[in-house]
Amino acid sequence: MDFQKFVDGFQPMTCIVSIEKLPDGKYGEIRLVAGNKAYIDSIENMPDMPALLSKKFIPNSLYQNYFPQDLNFESFIYNSAVLKKTQHSYVHPERFDFWFNLFSMPLDADDGNLCYCTYTQEVTHEVESEKMSNVSHDTAAEVLSTCIKLRGTSDFKKTMYEVIKDIRNICGASYCAILTMNEMSRSCSLLCEDVSDEFRNTNYKDDWFTDDFYDIALSWEAVIGGSNCIILKDDQDMEKLKSKDLAWYNSLKEANVESIVLFPLKNGMELLGYIWANNFDTERAAHIKETLELTTFFLASEISSYQMFDKFRILSTVDLLTGVLNRNEMNNRVMQLSADTRLGRKNIGIIFADLNGLKTMNDNHGHSAGDKLIKDAAKILKEVFPEDEIYRAGGDEFMVLLRDTTISQLESSAKKIKELAASTDSVSFAIGISLEEDSQHIYNAMKNADVNMYEDKKKFYEQFPERKRR
Repeated sequence: MDFQKFVDGFQPMTCIVSIEKLPDGKYGEIRLVAGNKAYIDSIENMPDMPALLSKKFIPNSLYQNYFPQDLNFESFIYNSAVLKKTQHSYVHPERFDFWFNLFSMPLDADDGNLCYCTYTQEVTHEVESEKMSNVSHDTAAEVLSTCIKLRGTSDFKKTMYEVIKDIRNICGASYCAILTMNEMSRSCSLLCEDVSDEFRNTNYKDDWFTDDFYDIALSWEAVIGGSNCIILKDDQDMEKLKSKDLAWYNSLKEANVESIVLFPLKNGMELLGYIWANNFDTERAAHIKETLELTTFFLASEISSYQMFDKFRILSTVDLLTGVLNRNEMNNRVMQLSADTRLGRKNIGIIFADLNGLKTMNDNHGHSAGDKLIKDAAKILKEVFPEDEIYRAGGDEFMVLLRDTTISQLESSAKKIKELAASTDSVSFAIGISLEEDSQHIYNAMKNADVNMYEDKKKFYEQFPERKRR
């Protein structure tokens, strides 16, 4: 076949691609055999097109001469040229600030171990929704079901567990999960997961999510290599992963993972996390990829919105300097307890802890030193009360609220606070405690604890008059 003459008959950017079919069913080199004028111009003469590794098109060149190795591209070509399937994909590879509308048709031109297909692309800067929605009926139905669940939920996390179960079933996978990433804290958390009964009872290792898992997840972006996902279907794909990221390869082997499809979840340029499915139905890889390409677009939007509202909630309830609950949240909690008329109310313990010498610290060393003193004080309280409600009631005053406690427990906690403060160079607390048998009487408990705290503070300044506040 005269490939050049054939491809010149196309108006859109089109090239002919060859792939080497190996005897063991695997594949070898993939080459760009010939390109029409529009395709060659996109490489050599159009500065607004995606920047490639080479600005010169040379017929029959390895595709890696133009962009880095991409397993998704290789699978796309293999399915078309070797398996003789017409292919279509609408994707946004991370390496390019463009959307690609891709088409491939198999050619009846096999020559020994070489198989051929066309590769046509349309490129735009902005997403075109009508192209994104141009998917099969099955894919559209599956994605629509996910969207309806997400938009109609009042319990986001519960619904995400339902969604991830649906996605695992779509993928025919043994395991499916969504992991969220926090670049600021260099940590990750498991938003949801679903495991098949068979895999849980035979090969599942429930200790895979270790404290250092963030470092493994951090390497995934490099392995994806600028594509929009990674799909590892067989030993050949796994060997390619092994050469790129041995640590991740080993972790997959330890977890009995034989195949994996993994998509980043991004909102704009912000990486929110990843979704993946292990040991999926590799025969349905193309359908799974099409479904997840569209599903992750909506999932990322919903997760971003949820995280935004969660941040707003934190901003409205947490004191940003210390990380404990703020005064507004304290007032809401106190009003809630005082208005509680239910039977069987528990008692309420209050501890007021006021810093000694903050004014002197600010005057002598500046407000940054004073802020550090407040943060150190909060750290002590969080160590003593890891599971209890701690509030920053004012500038240097904290309140701890305890339910179902005793006066001896309050006294023991107050003693521990003083001991930890004494082990520091600068933190000193005036402590006041109080206990009411009925939590509805919380205002009385707060009043008595406040009086006791000022008695303790009076003793401190009698002992250290030079640190008395002006």
